[in-house]
Amino acid sequence: MVIYCAGNTKASQYAAQMLGKAGIHVAAKPEDSVTHLLLDVPSFGEKGLLRSGKKLDALLSALPNKITVCGGNLKHPLLEGYRKIDLLQDAEYLAQNAYITAECALDVALPYLDITIRNCPTLIIGWGRIGKCLGQLLKNMGADIAIAARKETDRAMIRALGMKAVDINDLPDQLDRYRLIFNTAPELVLKREEMTLCREDCVKIDLASKPGMEDEDVIIARGLPGIHFPESSGKLIADTLLRLCQEEIG
Repeated sequence: MVIYCAGNTKASQYAAQMLGKAGIHVAAKPEDSVTHLLLDVPSFGEKGLLRSGKKLDALLSALPNKITVCGGNLKHPLLEGYRKIDLLQDAEYLAQNAYITAECALDVALPYLDITIRNCPTLIIGWGRIGKCLGQLLKNMGADIAIAARKETDRAMIRALGMKAVDINDLPDQLDRYRLIFNTAPELVLKREEMTLCREDCVKIDLASKPGMEDEDVIIARGLPGIHFPESSGKLIADTLLRLCQEEIG
């Protein structure tokens, strides 16, 4: 296995270093011996362009035809016909990345708060991977947690875990209670007129891939692991890639 890292983020650079320490040959440039191409995770930004700024067609033309492309969200016309390892389709990677994201979210919030997390009235919108990790993290720190979810089965589980559960449809009536709001739902949940019901000192952070809160004061916080904890993010990329490659070998 010979890997060429074409990613440009610190996380990708850490991943390449850790793969090298694990005994994988990491090529310094595209060459005929390369078997795996590592892109950033996620790999593409707006308009289907590589996040690294490199041109995908030029990159592929400099490498052997039978390489395996590794990255995240690898649905791209130029990658049709290539073997792909998509980390964002791997359940273990997504779970571990959700926990890193939860710690990052806390890192984003703290500078804006004038009170401690302990006893801080906090709302988390969404009960997906990130919502679950963030809820447990903040609960362990003593925050006064409420989690908004659509399904009654989810709300029952939230209550069973010792946190308050809120029906998303009832949120507007409760927004004035919270000093800290995290959105993890990738859909519009709170419109602009509803956001005016928040306290003036409320810190609002949107972690979702699509906006969930309409307000000029919302802090948009996406792609956090590679920004706040690039070494941990890189280690996760490297460990996942090694595991998936080993599983392919059998």
